[in-house]
Amino acid sequence: MALFGKKQPQTDVSELILPKHVGIIMDGNGRWAKKRGLPRKAGHTEGARTFRKITRYCSEIGIQYLTVYAFSTENWRRPEDEVGALMKLFKSYLEEAIRDFKDDDIVVRFIGDKNGFSPELRELMDENEECSRERQGMVLNIAMNYGSRDEIVRAVRAIAADVRDGRLSEDEITEQLVSDHLYTAGQPDPDLIIRPSGEYRISNFLLWQSAYTEFVIMNKLWPDFQKEDLDEALRIYSQRNRRYGGV
Repeated sequence: MALFGKKQPQTDVSELILPKHVGIIMDGNGRWAKKRGLPRKAGHTEGARTFRKITRYCSEIGIQYLTVYAFSTENWRRPEDEVGALMKLFKSYLEEAIRDFKDDDIVVRFIGDKNGFSPELRELMDENEECSRERQGMVLNIAMNYGSRDEIVRAVRAIAADVRDGRLSEDEITEQLVSDHLYTAGQPDPDLIIRPSGEYRISNFLLWQSAYTEFVIMNKLWPDFQKEDLDEALRIYSQRNRRYGGV
């Protein structure tokens, strides 16, 4: 892993070997607000602006898949007023996305357990996915009510049911079969995961998929994250020697 926070020389991403799939753990909204004496919801609002900016930039420079960690299965444990504010923010974002992303060539997908959300939010998620289904550009996975352990358990249950009902034999269970039962089925595993805020944790994010992912840890809170920070993370990634367990 690499950690950096100081200003770096400008990176020309056109000269880099870009990852196909980037994951971002959007961390630090609450601390950003606390540093400024603001309520935590103000940090989430600012973080949402950063999300829109970075998503469009990833699409512009040629990233093929972007997965962002928006709300985990553990986030329900936060104070009720903060969860309520997040749900209002999600609703506002989903309504805006239908309008604001209509001219962007971005395919929107939601990964996680949608059943945890209100019918209104689920309908807005479905509408966003349907509106973008025929686009040909970058795939944006928004992880909401997502936890990787829960994802793996769901996959195992589905495979076990197929074995029980005779649709599958034990010998047919492979790593690829497990991958095919995850939310990200059909997509390449993430090449790079970026975690702003300086925390050295994966936080239950894409555990199966990130077996050989490169990580860059950044000492900057998510609402302060700029395009230049993404460029620097991509520069670090491009200098890595990915051996996948080989020599």
